[in-house]
Amino acid sequence: MALPIVVLTLLLGVGALGAGVRMVTLQDAVADAARIIGRGDGEGEARAVVARADPAAEFAVSRSDALVCVAASAQARLLGGIVARIRATGCALDGGR
Repeated sequence: MALPIVVLTLLLGVGALGAGVRMVTLQDAVADAARIIGRGDGEGEARAVVARADPAAEFAVSRSDALVCVAASAQARLLGGIVARIRATGCALDGGR
């Protein structure tokens, strides 16, 4: 009786660990993308950086005052039909304007 519960718990843990790894990768990518746009390079290059980290990620750029921010979100599958939405945002000085 306890074995299925243990297996389910382990599978959920592995799925959560995978989602965490995707989150860290996505966070690193949006930070790089914000720096790319901040230094004046094209938005296409920044979008490519995020796409390399997660091809299915949604991508958005916003500017306010002297900052450029890049946000991305994606879905991470934890177990079977259980899906979690992960979001990452990175900002950098907008020196390229």
